[in-house]
Amino acid sequence: MIIFAEINFMRLFFSVIFFLSSIIFFSACSPNNVTIEDSLKKYFDSNHVAGSFALFDNGLGRFTIYNLSRYKDSAYLPASTFKIVNSLIGLQTGRIENEKMIIKWDGIKRWNEDWNKDLTMEEAFKVSCVPYYQEVARRIGKDTMQAWLDSLKYGNHKIGNRIDTFWLDNSLKITADEQLGLVKKLYFSQLPFSKTTTDIVKKVMVRESNANYILAYKTGMGYRENGNALGWIVGWIEENKHPYFFVLNIEGTHDTDIVTIRKNMLMHILDNQGFLKGKR
Repeated sequence: MIIFAEINFMRLFFSVIFFLSSIIFFSACSPNNVTIEDSLKKYFDSNHVAGSFALFDNGLGRFTIYNLSRYKDSAYLPASTFKIVNSLIGLQTGRIENEKMIIKWDGIKRWNEDWNKDLTMEEAFKVSCVPYYQEVARRIGKDTMQAWLDSLKYGNHKIGNRIDTFWLDNSLKITADEQLGLVKKLYFSQLPFSKTTTDIVKKVMVRESNANYILAYKTGMGYRENGNALGWIVGWIEENKHPYFFVLNIEGTHDTDIVTIRKNMLMHILDNQGFLKGKR
């Protein structure tokens, strides 16, 4: 009887998830609520990168977008921005106990010294530790991960051959529009995860908090099939308790310093749009 009860519970759980998936949709923009901001091109040109930027004013329901076609229609590997979803699924399924759960370093020296030690989930998220989240993905497992990607309608849903690299190897792809929509729904707790799970991920995304603003984001960097370097920053800025959601997508040659450029560009663009002073 216990076995049948567990089976019925799982059936009910996934029925609820897939019902929710039918009503979950990510960001949608139309000509009626979009301002094209070509003046932002100078930030891309001066850094010798292509890309797109979008900002959504939740209060007014309006988008400010540079390079609309790339924003809406072009999909790219999410790279470490997938740690948002990997964290949500890991916490919801119990593979991550909480943000203080330690996964021990495997002893393999990697290029980033911040990865070469035991880390909590919170620490791993902040330093974008790939090995930590590869282990989380392995613990989640391919079938469970696929079910969640399908229910969330995350990008093209594709895992490919390896459970621990699919967000890095160009199997999984997502548009900037979908990225922005995901963090918007995360902020408003509109994704099919518990409040505890959602609150933990929202908390670890906060990178700056001061009297003028709260800035929360996740970065990502990877390489496209053509060898170009790709960078992301997706998140929100909150001023006077009003959230604005953003996504920056950049692409350059293989040796482009994505790590430095993406944050500098974001801060310059936000400043250009009147943020960072607490006056929005």
